[in-house]
Amino acid sequence: MKRKIYFLLVLWVVSACEQKERAVEELLRVPYISTVDDLERDFFLYLPKGYADEPEKEWPVIMFLHGNGERGNGKDELGYTLIHGPLYEAWIQKRDIPFIIIVPQKHMFGTDTLGISYIDNRTTDWIPVRLAEGVPERPKEGLSDQLMKGVVDMPVDSFPPNTASLRGWNNCEQDLMNIIKSVLTDYHADPKRVYLTGLSSGGYGTWYMASKHPETFAAISPLVGVGHPDMMAPIAEHQIGVWAFAGGKDNGARKEYFYAGMNRLQELGDSSVRFTVHEDMGHDVWTRVYGGNDIYDWFLGFSKE
Repeated sequence: MKRKIYFLLVLWVVSACEQKERAVEELLRVPYISTVDDLERDFFLYLPKGYADEPEKEWPVIMFLHGNGERGNGKDELGYTLIHGPLYEAWIQKRDIPFIIIVPQKHMFGTDTLGISYIDNRTTDWIPVRLAEGVPERPKEGLSDQLMKGVVDMPVDSFPPNTASLRGWNNCEQDLMNIIKSVLTDYHADPKRVYLTGLSSGGYGTWYMASKHPETFAAISPLVGVGHPDMMAPIAEHQIGVWAFAGGKDNGARKEYFYAGMNRLQELGDSSVRFTVHEDMGHDVWTRVYGGNDIYDWFLGFSKE
């Protein structure tokens, strides 16, 4: 009888331990002073499920660079950065993505004076809201009905090919590095597993930051943002993992524009280079890529020495 009671007690303890839920995920707004204009801005910092339970664990880090349409003042406009990307997946869709996620917001740099419709016409209704119960319906994938155009040469003398990118993440370079440093210092983050990804102008920014600070990033994934061949030497020298994505029907960041840079990486001996073209999609390839699991699993295969 005593043996039976002991056995049942052990089962109860094991069951109780198994049922103990991990600490919930958190989304923080972290203030910083921008080196661009000396004004205070915020960035989003996502702490994954279970983060508070393991104070000795060092978590991998993803920094996400958004596209042109999500720019803002880093305060009441910061919510626009929730529309796309890993943070949308982790916070809005409540997926268990086991990374610390850093999401800064790019300054306007005058783009709000250029008559760009997707900036001028946006409203706060576009910002997704985390529901108390369940998750909102996902936007449908933007499969393109555009016809594909013929191969054209990338205008290497005037890179990037669209002028909006000239008002881009390169102007926030010091801010981005300061933010990464602060997260590595103040949170349980693994400096050997810092990853960078971005879409559209954030894709250009991903190439730029990896080229300028190759010692920082273990792997990068630029989506529908082209990398110039002249950027590739530092990336290859540091053997950064690279997985780039393009849309087959994207007539902006066309797949043909990627070839020169990707070929240059291989010529320089980067051993971890992948290039995936979603032929049925236009510019918004990110809905499929960030909505899947492959990119997150792939990141975890890379670590700095």
